[in-house]
Amino acid sequence: MIEATLAELRKPETLYSFHDEIVHIIDGRKKEEVGFFVPKSMAKEFTAFIDTIEKSKKRSLLTRIAKAQKNDPISEGGVDDGIE
Repeated sequence: MIEATLAELRKPETLYSFHDEIVHIIDGRKKEEVGFFVPKSMAKEFTAFIDTIEKSKKRSLLTRIAKAQKNDPISEGGVDDGIE
């Protein structure tokens, strides 16, 4: 993984040199992390990785909802979701 600033990514000659590696983008002035640049050549693997993370988040949320509903059943005429 390569680290680069936003200013470096604005230069076309620099941007095109990152065609086979993930770039960790940093704001040069604030010294804060901005994000990552994933080249098109790695997009398929990266998309699969992100999908796995998203499914895990959704599964965790659904498990939490199911537990809340189990712990707080709604009686006849009652309205409550049980999530705290």
